Amino acid sequence: MKTDSTHFDGIVIGGGSGGYAAARTLREQKSRVAIVDSAKELGGLCILHGCMPSKTLLYAGEILHLAQKGADFGLDISPPRADMPALNKRKRHIIQEFADYRQGQLQDQRFTLYRQQAHFVGPHTLALDDGTLLTADHFFIATGSQVAWPDIPGLKNPKIWTSQDVLDLDFVPEQVTILGGGIVACELAQFLNRIGSQVTLIQRSSQLLKEFSPAASTCVKKAFLDEGIRVYTDTQLQAVQALPDGFQVEFLQQGHRHQIKSGYVLNALGRIPNTAALNLAAARIECHAKGHVRCSKTQQTTNPQVYACGDVCGPHAIVHTAIMQGETAANHALQRNPRPVDYSGLVTVAFTDPQIATAGHTEANLIAQNIEYLAADYPFDDHGKSILMEALYGYVKVFCDRQGQVLGAECVGKDAGELIHAMAVAIQLKARVQDLIKVHWYHPTLSEIWAYPLEEIAETLLEAAAPTT
Repeated sequence: MKTDSTHFDGIVIGGGSGGYAAARTLREQKSRVAIVDSAKELGGLCILHGCMPSKTLLYAGEILHLAQKGADFGLDISPPRADMPALNKRKRHIIQEFADYRQGQLQDQRFTLYRQQAHFVGPHTLALDDGTLLTADHFFIATGSQVAWPDIPGLKNPKIWTSQDVLDLDFVPEQVTILGGGIVACELAQFLNRIGSQVTLIQRSSQLLKEFSPAASTCVKKAFLDEGIRVYTDTQLQAVQALPDGFQVEFLQQGHRHQIKSGYVLNALGRIPNTAALNLAAARIECHAKGHVRCSKTQQTTNPQVYACGDVCGPHAIVHTAIMQGETAANHALQRNPRPVDYSGLVTVAFTDPQIATAGHTEANLIAQNIEYLAADYPFDDHGKSILMEALYGYVKVFCDRQGQVLGAECVGKDAGELIHAMAVAIQLKARVQDLIKVHWYHPTLSEIWAYPLEEIAETLLEAAAPTT
């Protein structure tokens, strides 16, 4: 076993988006930077098994769905179907381009790359699988997350799918039962349904997509039911039983016992921080109750020489926040006195159809923090561009303070993930609705739908400011 020690200015554990951001930033001033990544393939979750492959497939599913609705648009289209081998091939080609680029970045001569598992053996020392010891002035934990496997009888059967299995499908499964009702579960449920699978979605909570508002959840659930997805909410999973031709999922709902049989089961019950192999206790690094690494606002852990970023620490499992956290961590290690990541303008998107997107404060946040606000909304089914697009599900909603400054926004509908950025910019720049109503909201566009709630709030503010007689 090797026992030689090599010292670096900084060592990043994990070569995904957050880890690479930390390494790249650190390398601006330091010459000895190492990256340790034990994955079979370099690139990180987003590129290989998350954002990029899933959105590639979801977009294809949307095109297929629109083609299947051709008659609604006055089009005579032969019955379209999913060519899964071709779809899978296209997805692999697209993500390989991104993966190759990231691999080139990680393998660049600027960094020393170790393709091994690492764990702490002390507050300032890492050990690799081959026994090599690495020390550094600073460490950056960016090991991401992994699929959670709750203690449900039969769930850990190796034939039960994860999201990665669905993203690699080269055939259309006849029946799929999905456990979970979060973003991953809902996005993949709709994709599978649109390519031709019979889908049953079983959610433990009382609403789908519980991280969003009840109104948004209701809208998506209606769309799912209209498309033929079977949805069960407010359930208690009891067991998963393997059958000769698939699985049977047993659960309770309002005191009634249900048994759903299908050829395949997808575990989409969430993800947990990927820290089990790191031996964090040896480095005096503490975690929160749910396993996330405890961090300061500048991403320092309870060991001041060690930082963390991305899914491993939270509070938001989103790629762009992981990058911001990685940059903040590295800049703090470089004593550049960075500002902490500002989550006040946070953007979150679920790529269901209709999509859900929020920016800044949600209404639940405003209520919980006792912040006074004004709100107005407008539906997609009364908006010109969305009507001609047959995109009738959803609404937009804007929240502002008593002076008109935009605090948050919610969009549920066609291309909500794109539309939300108009409000995200407004929030970040602390714009007021009185300013935004002066924008040339072009007609007919989806974006002009924001003008309606903005105008309503502006009128309310004007009335409130008018002198009383």
